[in-house]
Amino acid sequence: MNTDQMEGKWKQMKGSLKTRWGKLTDDDLTVIEGQKDQLVGRIQERYGIARDEAQRQVDEWNRANADAVETEAEIERQRRAS
Repeated sequence: MNTDQMEGKWKQMKGSLKTRWGKLTDDDLTVIEGQKDQLVGRIQERYGIARDEAQRQVDEWNRANADAVETEAEIERQRRAS
């Protein structure tokens, strides 16, 4: 998921972020506002991990969410076709 996609889906993603990284506050989410570099930095800060590790976690989370978005889109296409 690229930055534009992340910003576009931001409202939908907030709940998923809080589930995955519970130490992120509502203020953190306001500051992050769909910006991947801000997300990585806040995760690094809140969890006391290296930037590389925070980046790896975000990339993994992005891949999982991109797969979920594609699956939802495919289900919607099939629903409309029937």
